[in-house]
Amino acid sequence: MEPNNGRRLATLEMMREEIIPNSPFTAFLGTEISTCADGEAELVVPIRKDLTQHHGFAHGAVVGCVADNACAWAAASVVGDVVTTEYKLHLLAPAVGEKLIGRGRVIKSSSRLVIAAADVFTATGGKEKQVATMLATIMPI
Repeated sequence: MEPNNGRRLATLEMMREEIIPNSPFTAFLGTEISTCADGEAELVVPIRKDLTQHHGFAHGAVVGCVADNACAWAAASVVGDVVTTEYKLHLLAPAVGEKLIGRGRVIKSSSRLVIAAADVFTATGGKEKQVATMLATIMPI
């Protein structure tokens, strides 16, 4: 991990070995991370029946969690440990498929705030469909 103003930046290894296993809800979702570096993060959550709502779509709270984690983890790769201070989530389509994929990116960062965005997709058989987009403000801690 490269220090940034004395901060320990998030890496793919750190996310897999420390953060996800020690985040009970994220671990419960079955979250796997494939990218966490240079202001970008990508994660996958399998869509299980117990994560759906009464119409059979992945619950909006789960979609929001995927987007929030993608934003926060992208930010953490640039500024270290973070918390989300606010976000705006747009649900664009029902989240139906085999898995949710969240892709986050840092738009602008400073020592006090990070602005990040994420898009969430469902995937089935290699075909993706965008189901949500988020803009978030993240604060280094």
